[in-house]
Amino acid sequence: MPTSRRAPAADANAQPGPRTLKKYPNRRLYDTRSSSYITLADVKRMVMGGEQFEVRDAKTGDDLTRSILLQIILEEESGGVPMFSTEMLAQIIRFYGSAMQGPMGAMLEQNLKAFVEMQQQFVGGKPPVFPNLMTSYLDQSRAVFEAMQDQMAVFGRFPPGKR
Repeated sequence: MPTSRRAPAADANAQPGPRTLKKYPNRRLYDTRSSSYITLADVKRMVMGGEQFEVRDAKTGDDLTRSILLQIILEEESGGVPMFSTEMLAQIIRFYGSAMQGPMGAMLEQNLKAFVEMQQQFVGGKPPVFPNLMTSYLDQSRAVFEAMQDQMAVFGRFPPGKR
């Protein structure tokens, strides 16, 4: 009788919460739900499909999810057309360790959420909430960023007015 490994069917006994992936010292990822090894490309498909998951170190149980997501971003940036310019990456690095690290991360996250919501409106065929939605979004983002830079001047990181 041939055996094949396939993902278990969803049932009432399925555990709630995010899918758990284990990362082993040999750098392999193991999907505990499907009981099989997977690749970064498989993890990328999970991200693209909106599936919730977490990556745990198989030995220590440490959360490695962010590390795996950053690996996927690195692969994407290395091939094809990068999303982030060298200057943008340098600017992001400069925020690490500064008083503005937290607010900068929060601002980037909020702007990305707003951008995704706008994209869903456009793709869904819904009329924009107000005219020139993208222009308003960009103006708002620019204003927030400029205010943050002005605050950075107070901490001595950037000269006032230099953008």
